[in-house]
Amino acid sequence: MSNGPAWFKSSYSSNEGGECVEISTTRDAVHVRDSADPQGPQLAFTAAAWSDFLLGVRG
Repeated sequence: MSNGPAWFKSSYSSNEGGECVEISTTRDAVHVRDSADPQGPQLAFTAAAWSDFLLGVRG
């Protein structure tokens, strides 16, 4: 059993190309990583910044 955060990939992503991002939420932040490199770098956003990002990409 893992003690790390649970990571989620969009249901719009396919499992074929590995060209996906995954997100994980904690109390303090939303973390984003490349699904093809799960041990690689991560981006961390505050909840407010993540909300602003989603509003921007959804138009």
